[in-house]
Order: sequence, then structure tokens, then C-alpha cells
Amino acid sequence: MSNQWGNDPQQQVKQALRSVQRMFGSNGGRNNAPKGAIGATALLVGLSALAWGANASLYNVDGGHRAIKYSRVNGVHPDIYGEGTHLRVPWLETPIVYDVRAKPTSIQSLTGTKDLQMVNIVCRVLSRPDQHKLPVIYRTLGTDYDERVLPSIINEVLKSVVAQFNASQLITQRDRVSKMIRDQLTKRALRFNLVLDDVSLTHITFSPEFASAVEAKQIAQQDAQRAAFIVERAKQEKQSTVVRADGEARSAELIGEAIKNQPGFLELRRIETARDIAHTLQRSNNRLVLDASSLLLNVTEPSSVENPRK
Repeated sequence: MSNQWGNDPQQQVKQALRSVQRMFGSNGGRNNAPKGAIGATALLVGLSALAWGANASLYNVDGGHRAIKYSRVNGVHPDIYGEGTHLRVPWLETPIVYDVRAKPTSIQSLTGTKDLQMVNIVCRVLSRPDQHKLPVIYRTLGTDYDERVLPSIINEVLKSVVAQFNASQLITQRDRVSKMIRDQLTKRALRFNLVLDDVSLTHITFSPEFASAVEAKQIAQQDAQRAAFIVERAKQEKQSTVVRADGEARSAELIGEAIKNQPGFLELRRIETARDIAHTLQRSNNRLVLDASSLLLNVTEPSSVENPRK
């Protein structure tokens, strides 16, 4: 009979009603009607109980989940059941299903640094239960293990690690701070049979007073660098002026010696100057009538070097 009706409770009920109708149809007399009704009712009750028992004795474990059993007689069973359909004893055994996939949790903590600055840190962790320790987790923590454990250990680890660094070091040495927090959180979570796949510091926010102080410090450093640049530029300009003056003095000394030792040097300079003036006037579009002597263009006249005044 069970092979004919299958395991579906609705199909079993429909088949039972059809059997009752056939019984009433075959027994046309009034004397046989009560006996057929009692038999049909008993059969319907039996089939319903069978369907309920078959349905209650099966449970499913979805993908990414694991299950354990709690017995009213022996308590929590040590066996762990994977994905698929499993058997249980109705009313006597209750399945407890755990999600063993990594689940994100973000905890915000306000803590103090080594230099007594308040900093607001948001720590994000990916946690999952150790599937081999599910019976222990159920006995000690229950099904809401993450809400019981993670907020307390994350706040404690954040406060203990951040207190070892100054506020500026949280930025300059962020990798080191994150590694210390990750290592300590992983060790603390293993004590509660929790596995942390990832730990990261997503936000670090300082107090408005500290942010203003950092900005003022940066402005002061920029002003100091600008002042140092101005001083250095003044030194370079002074050195350049000294070098230029030394060069001009040396040039004047050399020119004086040349004039003294070689009187024709001054005449050579006069000729070069006259040539430059002539080239300039030649390129000009203006028509000028000037005195050649005043413009040093009369190079044919004897110079003062050759005929000095006495």
C-alpha cells in the first residue's frame, strides 16, 4: 500500500478519500454503512499518522550549512551532518542547523591612544564557526555565538593595541597596527572555536581638536619651509653679488693693466664701439644726421691715446 500511494501526505489523503467512497458505494445497505464508515475513518487516521511520521523523521541541510542533533535522552550528539537529507526520531531528536559560511561583522570602537588622543575605529571581520566544534559551540554559546563573542573581544583587542601607539603612528604605521590586531583577534577567537578569515580596519577617525592641531602643524611646517627657502635664496643672491663684484673688480684691474701696458687696447675698444654703433644705425629705419665724433664713429681721427693732452 505504501508503494502505491507514495510518500506525499496530500496524495495519501486523496487516496484514502477515494477508498472511503468506494467502500460506501459497494455497501448499499443501511446496516453495513456504519461499519464501513468506522473502517474508513481508522484507515484515514492511520494514513495521516504515517504521513506525519515520514515527514517528521526527515530534515534537510542546505548548502554551506552543517547540522547536529539534540536528543531528549542523551543531549547533544557529537556527530556532525553535512549537506543533504537526513533521518531523525520525531519528537525525540531535534536538528540544529548552523551556517558555516563566512559572515561579515563591523564593530565600531572609541578608544584612546598613547598620547591621550581619542580615535574612532571601525573594525570589520569575516567570521565563521569551526564546523568540527559545533557541538561544543552549541553547549557553550548557542546559535547566536557571533553576537555573544565578537563585540567583546574586538573592543578589548582594539583598546589594548591602540593604546601602544601615538595618534600619528596609527596613520604612519597602519600596516603594523592592523597586523597586531589581526593576530590577537585570531588567537582570542580560536578560544571560542571561531575562525576569522579576514580582519581589516576600514575607518580611523580622530577628534576635531586633533584634526585641527594636525592641520595647524602642517601649516606651520609649510611656513617654516617657505622661510628657509627665502633665507637660502637670499644667501645665494648675496653670494652671487659678491662673486659678480669680484669679477667686475678683477675685470677693471685687468683693463687698467691692459691700458697701462698696451695703449692700443683703448683704441681697439673705441673701434669696436664705433662698429657696434654703426651696425645699430644701419638696421634702424630712421634717418639721422649726427656728429661722428660724438658717436665715436670718426675712427680716422687720431685718438687721445696717440696724442694725449699735456
